[in-house]
Amino acid sequence: MGIGPWEIAGIVVIVLVIFGAGRLAGVGKALGQGVREFREEARNPSGEDEQELDDENEAADDETVASSGSSSGSEAGRKADGQDGA
Repeated sequence: MGIGPWEIAGIVVIVLVIFGAGRLAGVGKALGQGVREFREEARNPSGEDEQELDDENEAADDETVASSGSSSGSEAGRKADGQDGA
């Protein structure tokens, strides 16, 4: 069993009595703006979030380059750099 048209009409009448028509319009407007902003952010994240992702990707790329460069020299490269593990 679902909610029929009479139940929906009853709920609307109760909400109108509690909040009033003027206040209900303001609540609807605020809800609509919130949904619109959420959709915009979901489609196009703000530049701040994109900048954080770019920084994280650059850091990951730097770590990958650093690890691939040091793995070719293994222990000999570390000993030459003064990092003999002691």
